[in-house]
Amino acid sequence: MSKLTVVGKELYMNDEPIQLISGAIHYFRIVPEYWEDRLLKLKACGFNCVETYIPWNLHEPKEGEFNFRGIADVERFIRIAERLGLYVIVRPSPYICAEWEFGGLPSWLLADRNMRLRSYHEAYLEKVDNYYDVLLEKLKPLQQTNGGPIIAMQIENEYGSYGNDKKYLTYIKEAMVKRDIDVLLFTSDGPTDLMLQGGTVDNTLATVNFGSRPVESFAKLHEHFPNTPNIVMEYWNGWFDHWGEQHHQRDSQDAADTFAEMLQSGASVNFYMFHGGTNFGFYNGANFDENYQPTVTSYDYDCPLSETGDLTPKFHAVREAIAKHKALGELELPEPIPKKDYGTVQMTESIKLFDALTQISKPVRKTHPETMEQLGQDYGFVLYRTNVKGPLGEVPVTIQDVRDRALVFVNQEFKGVIDRWNNNTLMIEVPEEGVQLDLLVENMGRINYGPLLNDPKGITEGVRVERQFIFDFEIYTLPMDNLEKLSYDKTETFAQENPTFYRGTFGVDDIGDTFVELSGWKKGIVLINGFNLGRYWEIGPQQTLYLPGPLLKKGTNELVIFDLHGQQKAEVALIDTHKLG
Repeated sequence: MSKLTVVGKELYMNDEPIQLISGAIHYFRIVPEYWEDRLLKLKACGFNCVETYIPWNLHEPKEGEFNFRGIADVERFIRIAERLGLYVIVRPSPYICAEWEFGGLPSWLLADRNMRLRSYHEAYLEKVDNYYDVLLEKLKPLQQTNGGPIIAMQIENEYGSYGNDKKYLTYIKEAMVKRDIDVLLFTSDGPTDLMLQGGTVDNTLATVNFGSRPVESFAKLHEHFPNTPNIVMEYWNGWFDHWGEQHHQRDSQDAADTFAEMLQSGASVNFYMFHGGTNFGFYNGANFDENYQPTVTSYDYDCPLSETGDLTPKFHAVREAIAKHKALGELELPEPIPKKDYGTVQMTESIKLFDALTQISKPVRKTHPETMEQLGQDYGFVLYRTNVKGPLGEVPVTIQDVRDRALVFVNQEFKGVIDRWNNNTLMIEVPEEGVQLDLLVENMGRINYGPLLNDPKGITEGVRVERQFIFDFEIYTLPMDNLEKLSYDKTETFAQENPTFYRGTFGVDDIGDTFVELSGWKKGIVLINGFNLGRYWEIGPQQTLYLPGPLLKKGTNELVIFDLHGQQKAEVALIDTHKLG
């Protein structure tokens, strides 16, 4: 059976040199009905390979409970690529980064406050082994060595940006090998001394990740590995967005010219991303530079294919670069996916969060305000309730520390926001009879990159009134995965700053892609027929949520919105244009 191998400074397939022109497409950011459409466009652009990460948290959402259905059916995605004649590179490392929640690590790891991530820590490695027992058994028959399309797999992802535990890296490699993974194994790191020293493994192919200056980057790779091929595993031709930033864009011709330079030099290139897709639900990650930076719902990434799968100018510039390098023939594309304007949806029913608590959550009593992970919850919100005795007059309330953003209520009246952006204290009035204090904490996405990766959510230490810690809490977990239990009333005009669920319905005759425009809404989430589309926030840059047609059905469809701060008018528009900038 043929196998991708390294011979000196070249890649070989079937005893012939091969240049891989690969593109990253994440199956978990695309509805399954569109996998083939995106892969056909990858091939039409001139690529011969697709690369994908595999996120652990999607496939083992609860410890010991595995999910490979629907959007998590990675085997189906790989078989579609095979049928279309594409090679496949898989990156199943426990950690993937990818601007994905917690870098793909499952949140339940953090229920153990002594957990050590991405190192030779036996408690961590035991969890990895249990996951690999299931995952790698599914990937094994899909390997090229068993007649499948997978030609290479990654051991760990940009590990040199995090640590230098070679014993850990060797363990992960051996964990794959002993489970019969026998295709080409590799690592990928930034092109610096520190990263290449820390992230590579003996007798394993080293690759580099960068967005520019390929000559310098490959030169650095060869300083450490003189006899290795030029392979960029992530060529960053675009970038991702955080809330409150401008939408990132890179000149199409500039990206294509750098790509062409690498092709002409004989390098193998993996475009990161070829098509980005969407961080549906609560799966967006976050960064921490000088401050916490949560990533938006859209993962458009300024790609050759937009978030909605449309060809961009970058697609044509990249295809032209490939066409100068090898014959492509005429451009053949699948049928276009229609965009639909379904008009205005009236959110005719609603229920305030405080009225809905007992419908969707069972409170637990705890001495301390425990973290989301300690409560057995992965994503969403937690409401912490306690009583503060009076009289105290005007006093500061401090959350030590909040992950990530808390709405503060006194006797269910909104008083302000405490968050992790250097805003941890709020003044409240406590009269003689005392007050009920409610803290609604939102998990806005666990950090996916860097030294602050261990990022438990909720309230991680405690709540203080002045210098005194407050104890005895009633806690409501709100993962927002059971909203079908809600009983709504007719929508009325509520006081602003009152978290509320809204429900509306609309009819569909012809199904197509559409976009939820939320003019006048502040911050929250949107669900369509029970599927969580993701977050919105008025600070942008994202102004609409992409709603893929396969999530709709002919006839009546249900739209549910949970808004944290109230709205100007209880309606939304379903339009045919995406607004990212």
